[in-house]
Amino acid sequence: MLIQVCVGSSCHLKGSPEIVELLQKAVSDYHLEDEVALAGSFCIGKCNRIGVTVQIDDDIHTGVTKESFKEFFEQNVLNVLNVLKEGK
Repeated sequence: MLIQVCVGSSCHLKGSPEIVELLQKAVSDYHLEDEVALAGSFCIGKCNRIGVTVQIDDDIHTGVTKESFKEFFEQNVLNVLNVLKEGK
């Protein structure tokens, strides 16, 4: 799974450094280093008035904030990885 966080100027001002830190910590806490690759990306092209744009593989998610991060991570990373594991 490739997770790209927009680090363009708009998302940077909306908290992308904090989202990157939260992702790094979550990946480490759940021991997902072998399953998840983190990367920064300049503008993904889906700017939102609230929060940061994050792309997970081909899916783009807008409006990610530190307040919504836990739910975002559970739904879009943990749940997806669990589905992939069950399919193997």
